[in-house]
Amino acid sequence: MIMSLKISSLFLLCSFAVQAQLAVTVLPVKFTGQKADVLLVMTNNLADSVASARAVCFLLDDQGKMAGQTTKWVIGGTKDRPSLPPKCGATFNFVITSPHPWATTNLTAKVSLIRVVLDNGKLLDPAKDARIDSQ
Repeated sequence: MIMSLKISSLFLLCSFAVQAQLAVTVLPVKFTGQKADVLLVMTNNLADSVASARAVCFLLDDQGKMAGQTTKWVIGGTKDRPSLPPKCGATFNFVITSPHPWATTNLTAKVSLIRVVLDNGKLLDPAKDARIDSQ
């Protein structure tokens, strides 16, 4: 009985640790003329508010060659973008423009968080404290 309780407690602790992160879902690229739109859906599963997060978005063709890229503050970072409180969600649209029509619309988006700052000023390690999934 005690062993079963310890294993259950350990499992619960492990599943809570996996949830304590900034979760980002990258939706498929949508094209309109010379613009590519990549929607991010973010959920703050951390105990603190995220003051700001900066991300880079690469558009890659089927051979892995870069077709476009941009870097933006996806949470906070400017006066008109608020922080993201715990247990809340937000969306962000990366819009990547091309000076000419896209050669192909078979592009995938690769997104990486490069800086995440909590309201208390603490910097997070995006490799450990964030999860990025693509759909």
